[in-house]
Amino acid sequence: MNVLLNGRNGKVGTALVPALEARGHTLVDSLHGADAMVDFTRPDAAPGNIRAASTAGVPCVVGTSGWDLDVARDAPVAVFYAPNFALGAVLMMRFAEAAAAYFARSEIVELHHETKVDAPSGTATVTAARLGGETAIHSVRLPGLVAHQEVLFGAAGELLTIRHDTTSRSAFTAGVLLALEKLPDLPPGLTVGLDALL
Repeated sequence: MNVLLNGRNGKVGTALVPALEARGHTLVDSLHGADAMVDFTRPDAAPGNIRAASTAGVPCVVGTSGWDLDVARDAPVAVFYAPNFALGAVLMMRFAEAAAAYFARSEIVELHHETKVDAPSGTATVTAARLGGETAIHSVRLPGLVAHQEVLFGAAGELLTIRHDTTSRSAFTAGVLLALEKLPDLPPGLTVGLDALL
């Protein structure tokens, strides 16, 4: 597949390049001739990139968080967005959703590198929505972090913590490769979350 990778020189993009090439994908420099666009840029750039790809008839895989998803809801091509492409993070959200049925109170602590633009993160926002109710989110931005999230559930005499740690951006490659594989089978418009593909 010919793939336009927006954010190729960014933190995630540099981890994706060797994984995409190892899977047999060819990286191209424009939408012309691209079979898919992968976007790991910034919240202010992603909507324009998605609109351009949609106009060109190129389906998209988007890992940029913090943008208005309404941009892609009625796109004429498939637009797949995941707040997190690490398979362990998807499982963390599933486990947290299951635990929420047994605990009345929960809070989320998400920790990311100091250059992450959005706070709270897309993963924390989606997790909170899946938990229902008023789940507080605490955002930490510090050097030395990549992407980490814990969901804490409290009840009388006990605390349950479900935590996922991304120590390398290579953790995102399996999810991106899966999304590219499933992209031709997705309907036009927006599909959200790796759960939809698993």
